[in-house]
Amino acid sequence: MEPIRRQQLIQATMAAIHEVGLADATIMRIARHAGVSAGIISHYFGGKDGLLEATMRQIQHDLGQAVAARRKALSDSSPRAHLEAIIDGNFDASQTNARAAGTWLAFWANSMHKADLQRLQKINDRRLYANLCYQFRRLMPRHEAQRAANGLAAMIDGLWLRGTLSPEGLDAVQARQLAREYLNRLLDSHAPAAAHEPEPA
Repeated sequence: MEPIRRQQLIQATMAAIHEVGLADATIMRIARHAGVSAGIISHYFGGKDGLLEATMRQIQHDLGQAVAARRKALSDSSPRAHLEAIIDGNFDASQTNARAAGTWLAFWANSMHKADLQRLQKINDRRLYANLCYQFRRLMPRHEAQRAANGLAAMIDGLWLRGTLSPEGLDAVQARQLAREYLNRLLDSHAPAAAHEPEPA
């Protein structure tokens, strides 16, 4: 499928979900947003579920790129710097704008009932946990690193969810600050240790 047309349909999906919610974001409505026929969506994506999956793959790709760009730009290779970059990437504008936020919420709700979406959610969760755990493992024993990674992942998700559901919307600056404060408390309670493991894929 032509990349431009694919992006057009993904953006139309996000716009429709933001406008009326997933239940009422019909193929016809999405097609009108994109300025194409409903048949094109069915042809390329097999229907609404396929289009939602493709949209979530794109948002997750954007998330990965946001985190990777921040980590690549680091002048400090310390675990703390990498963990802060992961936090900042998760609150990137590509993840906190109204359309992306609405699509994430719809995705989370539907992943409980759709196997393909549930698989994507597990991949996303495991990637965040693995990258956090690797950095914490550089500073503390394995068991403590796993607990710290689970805690920070929950903090990131919780701040995102509470902010997104707030009538005022998500304050990304405040969310990053709160997550960093939590990270500081975790790290300040442990003395650095020279423990290294291979970087997760």
